[in-house]
Amino acid sequence: MTLLKREEWQGFVRDVDWTYSYVDDEAVFPEWHSGTGKVPREAWLDWEEDYKVSYPDYVTTQRDKEQSAYAVKAALQRSTTFDHLDEGWKSSTKMHFGGVALVEYAAVLGELKMARFGLNAAWRNMAAFGQLDELRHAQITTFFGHEFIKKDPQYDWTQKTFHMDNWVPISLRNLFDGMMIAPNVVDLAIALPFTFETGFTNLQFVALSADALEAGDVNFANMISSIQTDEARHSQQGGPTMEILVEHDPVRAQWIIDKNFWGSARAFAALTGPAMDYYTPLEHRKQSYREFMEEWIVDQFVHTIEDYGLKKPWFWDEFMRGLDTWHHGLHMGLWFWRPTLWWRPKAAVSKDERDWLREKYPNWEQVYGDKWDVIIDNINANNVEATLPETLPWLCSMCNLPCCNAVPTRSGRWRVPSWQLDYDGKTHHFCTNACRQIWWKDRDNVNHETLIDRFLAGQIQPMDVGGILAHMGLTPEVMGDDPDYEAWTRDYVGRPAKGLALAAGAGEG
Repeated sequence: MTLLKREEWQGFVRDVDWTYSYVDDEAVFPEWHSGTGKVPREAWLDWEEDYKVSYPDYVTTQRDKEQSAYAVKAALQRSTTFDHLDEGWKSSTKMHFGGVALVEYAAVLGELKMARFGLNAAWRNMAAFGQLDELRHAQITTFFGHEFIKKDPQYDWTQKTFHMDNWVPISLRNLFDGMMIAPNVVDLAIALPFTFETGFTNLQFVALSADALEAGDVNFANMISSIQTDEARHSQQGGPTMEILVEHDPVRAQWIIDKNFWGSARAFAALTGPAMDYYTPLEHRKQSYREFMEEWIVDQFVHTIEDYGLKKPWFWDEFMRGLDTWHHGLHMGLWFWRPTLWWRPKAAVSKDERDWLREKYPNWEQVYGDKWDVIIDNINANNVEATLPETLPWLCSMCNLPCCNAVPTRSGRWRVPSWQLDYDGKTHHFCTNACRQIWWKDRDNVNHETLIDRFLAGQIQPMDVGGILAHMGLTPEVMGDDPDYEAWTRDYVGRPAKGLALAAGAGEG
């Protein structure tokens, strides 16, 4: 075989399906794992990925990537680069390390499920490489993040995050368990490789790598780039799966796309939005979060699903309006509940930064400016206690994120609506109408209890802020706080105080 050209033998070695003589097909590929549904079993014979790779090529390529990534890391360990990074950028990396490292490991389990129950031998072959990719991503992310613990204990959450009952990982577990662990392999291939990896992470990693280089964090940029090249390959499992599913069951394909795009967009609004529009130093911002989403996510996503004959999701108008507000409200919530985080959220609302925000988001001042004015007045009056939480926010029963999405009313004022639904003797709260509708359709699936659910059930003791912080595993040395109040309040020192009480969360703007 070594004397043959690869194209002469690759098709044979990647197509190792055979007819079972000792057991029927249903026993090998049970419906609850394989999920063929309305698609005839023989239709999966046409599954064909674009990105073909052999094991020798895979090992050679991955070895080169590892050598490159770790060589850069080793060289930078002898430098003082980390010490000169902006605190806002460091917070972005802490969010990434803590929010991603063990998600990559969960993706190993998803890939292994497809490697076992995928309905085509080529698919199973590609998923086997995919699980090796994801295992590598978990290892490299965990290892790179662990290096900085001696410099900052908050980096310890690289490994700890998903073992904690902090409200942020609860939200992420709710999303990714539904995307990677619970579904059958057909739904999984549409949810993870197609919607999340192709639609979100591939493009986000490219942008994040560029931002890292701009911020001077060569080590992080190198790590992200190394990961992204793997994602670009194994994410190709989604396309051929989608092609077959759309042909036989387009309604199912549309639903899987819709609900997983929505969940991904909500998570990105909480993590990527604040990182781009607030934590990144003003001089390093290349584009706003909305501009990034419109250029790299929205256009690409719409063109992709239309190529498959699908429609824009039914919530599209709500999503597009949310690009102007979701992440701003979530940023304010993250900052206000900063003791519950493992990073240091920068408010980043100095006059220059507010000028930039108004330019990118014309309604920003009207909706959020007066709230930040009250916070600034409290800080300049040495009343920082007034900017710290005494209660819990509403948490959405679907995405587990705070219900803080402002919408305009007919009167022209902005308010945060309460989307509620009574079911099985309990009132559920939702941040958006789409979250409520998705939850209702998927209500029989396993959903994680929000922090509010746990609090009201008496699972958190004592039932106060101190008990909540202890429940979430937060100790004083890792609790988040703004790294530089002076940077964004100095322009407002000396002005008359407004005498307003801060009302975080909901209410009219």
